[in-house]
Amino acid sequence: MSSPVIVLWSAPRSRSTAFFRSMLERGDLLALHEPLEGLAYIGPIEVGARTFTSPESLVWWLLAGDAKQPVFLKETVNPRVLEMVHAQPSFLRTAHHAFLIRDPLEIAASWWALEGDMRILDTGVEALYELFIAVGSAGGSPPAVIDSDDLVTQPASTMHTFCDAVGLPFVDGALQWESGVPAAWARTARWHVEASASTGFVAPSSPDRHGLESHDEVRRFDARHRPFYDALRAFRLVIDVPPST
Repeated sequence: MSSPVIVLWSAPRSRSTAFFRSMLERGDLLALHEPLEGLAYIGPIEVGARTFTSPESLVWWLLAGDAKQPVFLKETVNPRVLEMVHAQPSFLRTAHHAFLIRDPLEIAASWWALEGDMRILDTGVEALYELFIAVGSAGGSPPAVIDSDDLVTQPASTMHTFCDAVGLPFVDGALQWESGVPAAWARTARWHVEASASTGFVAPSSPDRHGLESHDEVRRFDARHRPFYDALRAFRLVIDVPPST
C-alpha cells in the first residue's frame, strides 16, 4: 500500500462513531464510515469518482494503493465483514489495525436501550478479540488497542498516543467539531444519534445512565464477553502523552 490505511475495529456501541467524527475533522484523511459493513448489508458506495459494489472490491482497491491520501476506515465486527477480512491475510498484514474497546456491560446496556434485544451476542467483544489475534498473527504492524474510557476522560492524550501508534500527526483541532449528521453516516443515522449531537468527547454523567446494567440479558452478554474484554485491555495503549500538540 503506497498510502497508509488505518482501520478502527470495535464492537457496536463502543463510541467508535465519535472517534470517526474526530478523524473526519482532521481534514487530511479519506475517512470512510463502516464501508465494508455498508457494502455487505446496504448497497454500493461511492468514494470520490469510484463506485464500489462489494466489500472485496474496496479491499482490493486499498491493497492496490490507489488512494491519493491516507485512508481511515471505521468498522464494527459482524459476521459477513469478518469472514471476508479473515480471508484477506494481505489486508490483515499491510493495514494499520486499531481496536477500540469498551466495558461489555456498558456496550450491552447501550445496545438494549436502542434495540431491546441482545443480537450482538455473535458480533461482540469475543469476535473483536479473535480479529485482534488474527491481525497479530498476520505479521504486520502491532495492533493498537484504545480503551474508550481513556478516550472520554483524556481525549487529547489518548488521541496523541493513538496517532503516535499508527504514524499520524496529532491534530489538536480535531478534538472538537460541529454537531450534525455527516454524509458519511447518513445511511445509518439512527444508530448514531448521540454522536450526531456531540461536539467532542464527553464522559457519561452516570455509569448506568440507561438503568439497564442489572437486566438479565445485559448481564448475560457481560458474562460471555468480559474475559475477551479483559484480554484486549491488557494490550491497551498506555496514555502518558501530555495533552499538547
